[in-house]
Amino acid sequence: MFQDKEMVNDYLAGLNASLTGYAHIIAQTNNSELRQTLIQMRNQDESRQRTLYSYALQKGHYKPAAPASEEVVQQLRTELMAEQQNN
Repeated sequence: MFQDKEMVNDYLAGLNASLTGYAHIIAQTNNSELRQTLIQMRNQDESRQRTLYSYALQKGHYKPAAPASEEVVQQLRTELMAEQQNN
């Protein structure tokens, strides 16, 4: 029988996989009504993922990596914005 931690981690993995799938499908969908439906479904999964992530964190089922320093965050932000401007 599954333990709470295993169920939470399994569900989180499934949600994360579905979010990746939505990104690919939404980017390639031409029908605007279908695109909006997929965006709504993705948003619902993102909300579920965040709720489950918070639960896992609270219960000690998940330990995130140490937070990045403000310097690293700013450097990454600068690089991403520069890349976005070049595209």
